[in-house]
Amino acid sequence: MFENLTDKLDKALHVLKGHGKITEVNVAETLKEVRRALLDADVNYKIAKDFTNRVKEKALGQDVLTALKPGQLLVKIVHDELAELMGGQAAGLNLSGKPTVILISGLQGSGKTTFTAKLAHWLKKKKHKKPLLVAGDVYRPAAIEQLKIMGEKVGAEVYTEEGNKNPVEIAKNAIEYAKQHGFDTVIIDTAGRLAVDEEMMNEIENIHQAVHPHETLFVVDSMTGQDAVNTAKVFNDRLDFDGVVLTKLDGDARGGAALSIKAVVNKPIKFIGTGEKIEDLDVFHPDRMADRILGMGDIVSFVEKAQEQFDAQEAAKLRKKLAKNEFGFDDFLKQIQQIKKMGNIKDLMGMIPGMGKMVKDADIDNESFKSIEAIIYSMTPEERRNPKIINSSRKKRIARGSGTSIQEVNQLLKQFGQMRNMMRMMQKGGGMKNMMRMFGGGRGFPGLS
Repeated sequence: MFENLTDKLDKALHVLKGHGKITEVNVAETLKEVRRALLDADVNYKIAKDFTNRVKEKALGQDVLTALKPGQLLVKIVHDELAELMGGQAAGLNLSGKPTVILISGLQGSGKTTFTAKLAHWLKKKKHKKPLLVAGDVYRPAAIEQLKIMGEKVGAEVYTEEGNKNPVEIAKNAIEYAKQHGFDTVIIDTAGRLAVDEEMMNEIENIHQAVHPHETLFVVDSMTGQDAVNTAKVFNDRLDFDGVVLTKLDGDARGGAALSIKAVVNKPIKFIGTGEKIEDLDVFHPDRMADRILGMGDIVSFVEKAQEQFDAQEAAKLRKKLAKNEFGFDDFLKQIQQIKKMGNIKDLMGMIPGMGKMVKDADIDNESFKSIEAIIYSMTPEERRNPKIINSSRKKRIARGSGTSIQEVNQLLKQFGQMRNMMRMMQKGGGMKNMMRMFGGGRGFPGLS
């Protein structure tokens, strides 16, 4: 989402990087370009201007003009101010209720129902909660059915009252039901409209007053840019919500909503939706997002995603196979499946410091693995265990069976050999330098060859 902003900020700050002496004049010129980059990202003009003024004030206050590496110091100041602009620290949920009541609000099409199910999945997995989903949207066609389908997908019960068109009654009854049946969290999905109107605002206000939620979350489509910020202000004036959820951050949005919304409503962004899958929901960390915007990667989030898929027993087996040089294509397939579970491969690679620029223009997604998987599935069990036996006639058969070319088969065999050697080096303590050397600076990844 922030690719264009990252490029423009990088160009604006590039002139000040290194050891060169800088002046008030080129600091001012650089910050003018920074402000232009923020405006292009659909950040409110006043917010962009205030931001660059704060950066300039801090830069001059820290004597950046005479610092040993003034460009680096200015980048740090921009980073810290970006993080502060977006909220400073990650904000948690208030889960102290018995049961905890979470009210979901927002316009139609913002992704409320999908987020409701994603949140249930997140609460079950991360907080070990037993959530009850409440179908409070009694107007949108198929809204109840959609929530039922998604509830089944995440293994959460959905409370409905067929024929009841009073969402306040439904919400109150659902909370009583939760108390009687051992649910510790109640997530109420509510109706939205295509635009803000008095009827909708009155209804959500009435639900809010009736159930006294511990958390009221406003869900907004980040693709709508500055309109999202304006809508958030209207809702906050009526509901005084506790936090914002930005959906569709995997889309082609300019980022203005993420950068502006905290400054306008003074409420934290609590979650971000990063894809269509149930798992594609992340806690929003302003400092990590600032890292990504400035092209520094987000290695902490990358490690967290990797740990979610980590299996200690499988890792132990893998180490033994590597030690005995028995790592084969079946093991490689398992590694691919784990990587795919972590999320979009291009986004993941962008979290690794230095990889963002490398993959920016590359056509990479999880579909990039399809040809690799097809080639491996076209091998015999013996060929997967011992690739060294794959001669020219076997390569022809594998290429035909997988719908690929002999060149692609050769390329995979070469990359597999490099990867196996790299993993053995990592086992022996060679570390990241050996890995990058083995892949020639990243060229061995799918879509980058």
